[in-house]
Amino acid sequence: MSTRRQKFKFGATGAVLALALTAASAVAIAQDTNLEQRILQSLTPVGKPNGLATRSLTSTPAPAEPRNDDNRFLESIKNRSSRSLTTTEREHLASIAKDRPSVDVEINFPFSSADIGSAAMPAVAALGRALSSPELKGGTFVLAGHTDGVGSYPSNQELSERRAEAVKRYLVSNFQIPAASLVTVGYGKTKLKNESNPNASENRRVQIVNMEEKAVSQK
Repeated sequence: MSTRRQKFKFGATGAVLALALTAASAVAIAQDTNLEQRILQSLTPVGKPNGLATRSLTSTPAPAEPRNDDNRFLESIKNRSSRSLTTTEREHLASIAKDRPSVDVEINFPFSSADIGSAAMPAVAALGRALSSPELKGGTFVLAGHTDGVGSYPSNQELSERRAEAVKRYLVSNFQIPAASLVTVGYGKTKLKNESNPNASENRRVQIVNMEEKAVSQK
């Protein structure tokens, strides 16, 4: 084979590779956009005038009337680290959150780590774009960390807290979301999403809950 033909062969291979990478990138962008829209739709309170009549994923309607005791409790735990919350406070927060708009997001953390690496970045970035959108900007959100069933209760509790805090730091640093608007809590392996398979990947998630009882600011 001549040198000219060899160069053409290598050039054609490079073009195919470039096209493959471009196609993969387009798929990744589309997936990120879809996740962002699902988060936005799930966290938008029912009745908010943004054209979203229903929500997908894990979602529940907002309460019809404000509960002052719940609001006072929520204010009292703002700006506190997840590891400072007692078991009673964590369960109180869970009882309030169960009636608010929520969504589960699977974030691919490295095994037994709270580092937001390249695998976790797309999901966290999609979450940041959704929470800083006009529809949700100005709201108060709970970031609840969950693990799978592998390991001890203490180690999983600590890991879930670190992961929730890591997501909060990323959102504050990269999307300028006020720290006081993000309440973090960890539940370890106490609230498995898939109880029949404790080691399932869907158990390793961060649940985001919109704690606003009324439509959030559209500024």
